[in-house]
Amino acid sequence: MVEVRALQMQKPARRRSNIQIIADILRLGEAGKTQIMYAANMSYQQLHKYIDVMLKLRLVDKEMTDNRLVVYRATQKGIRLLRNIDTVQEILDGKAPIDRWHQYDTTQTIAQERTTV
Repeated sequence: MVEVRALQMQKPARRRSNIQIIADILRLGEAGKTQIMYAANMSYQQLHKYIDVMLKLRLVDKEMTDNRLVVYRATQKGIRLLRNIDTVQEILDGKAPIDRWHQYDTTQTIAQERTTV
């Protein structure tokens, strides 16, 4: 009887959203393919799908190290996105006040980002 209650009380496993996976990759800062696969808990096919999209969106850069290994490094744009994802998650989890959003002049921020992209 105790075992049944314990199973009922466990939360069902949720699949991560694309945004959560991108955030997991960006949190690494700089990593090779294998490191990303293990840290973000994804398959090789998933890795390529996400890396391709993130390269196109300029969220990460592909770089060659001195010993000829390829690493992916979060760009400034990727870091800004990660901060925004974390802020939204904090608000949704009730850990950050909603008026934190009001500290930004969104029209000015959007205009600045359009000129830098």
